[in-house]
Amino acid sequence: MSDKKLTIAIDGFSSCGKSTVAKELAKKLGYIYVDTGAMYRAVTLYCMRNSLISDDGTVNETELKKVIGNVGISFIYDQQTSKNTTLLNGEVVEDEIRRIEVSNKVSYVSRIDFVRAQMVKLQQDMGRQGGIVMDGRDIGTVVFPNADLKIFMTASPEVRAQRRFDELTAKGEKVTFDEILENVNQRDYLDQHREVSPLRQADDAHVVDNSNMTREEQFDVILQLVVNAKNN
Repeated sequence: MSDKKLTIAIDGFSSCGKSTVAKELAKKLGYIYVDTGAMYRAVTLYCMRNSLISDDGTVNETELKKVIGNVGISFIYDQQTSKNTTLLNGEVVEDEIRRIEVSNKVSYVSRIDFVRAQMVKLQQDMGRQGGIVMDGRDIGTVVFPNADLKIFMTASPEVRAQRRFDELTAKGEKVTFDEILENVNQRDYLDQHREVSPLRQADDAHVVDNSNMTREEQFDVILQLVVNAKNN
């Protein structure tokens, strides 16, 4: 495998394991990892804390636009453990942004044009030098349309809901499978139908459906795609 530093874009539906495989890949390759979903979750948490989003998902866009430049998002990434910690204006919020309350509102915030423009600018700045693995919804289509390798991950809604349910209950959260499945289906619809940068598969992306794959099988498939990209 050559030592060419790639820009790797991983897109796909919620709870299909994008972040997990992206972190593992970054560790294997010695690359920088950026979790773009965490960035939108952090903005959503900011909105919730500052009464900029209502219970029904309505965002006070006028006020948010005034302060979006004050929303500072950064990461602490431990390459040895593949652990990514998200900071919102210097405060560690990694656990808080993963809660179901944030999951239920993040699609309403992430579809706002000026929010996406701000996040895309930050993401492009982070990945300008290559040697990066970035996952999200529009990495291969908007953030890095010329990425060296584009991967589109998917799995059935039921499989993704079960994974998310297991993850949250393991943390002690009181949720039901039906509640998680509804959230997954709602996010799929909103992500695919938003006006700005909707979730879609890039024409030159490699599709990986991991519904019936183990993590090890999935990683082997994706690592082979990396090897192929490096040798091209």
